[in-house]
Amino acid sequence: MWEATALLAMVAGALFWIDSLRARERALAAGRRACERYGVQLLDETVVFASLRLARDEEGRVRLKRTYSFEFSDTGDNRRRGAIVMLGPDLADLQLEPYRIQ
Repeated sequence: MWEATALLAMVAGALFWIDSLRARERALAAGRRACERYGVQLLDETVVFASLRLARDEEGRVRLKRTYSFEFSDTGDNRRRGAIVMLGPDLADLQLEPYRIQ
């Protein structure tokens, strides 16, 4: 019985890890698209995991809500912060720190 429980826990952990990698890739793609759209530079070409919790989507289903942070530059010599919220596999929110449009 113990072995089956341990095996089940390992499989669940592996599935969670794979799902987290996919969510991170989708968040990174969303960050790149947003930076291109607003004419700013995504710094370090990465997003950083910030938080994980359960939340409900628009249809009332419980989903994992992952928040990622990233940095961008509007002038090329500064760093500003942004955040991406993924609700399950979908982009729920994307925020950029205010910056002056040139």
